[in-house]
Amino acid sequence: MSAPFDDEQAFIWPAPGLQVEELLAAKGTRPLASAADLAADTFSSDAELEEFLAFTAAERHRDLA
Repeated sequence: MSAPFDDEQAFIWPAPGLQVEELLAAKGTRPLASAADLAADTFSSDAELEEFLAFTAAERHRDLA
């Protein structure tokens, strides 16, 4: 069985009692300025997106037929 993290990325539990704001600051995270910050170019073409959507729909309905 493989470990969920390799040695270089070992999970370290945060110190008890830290507030969420303190944990976020320690990671250097910042609030989103807008929803556009979440945008990503996941698919290289419209055809690739359509293929993914067709596959996803087929998998979701596979056991219904």
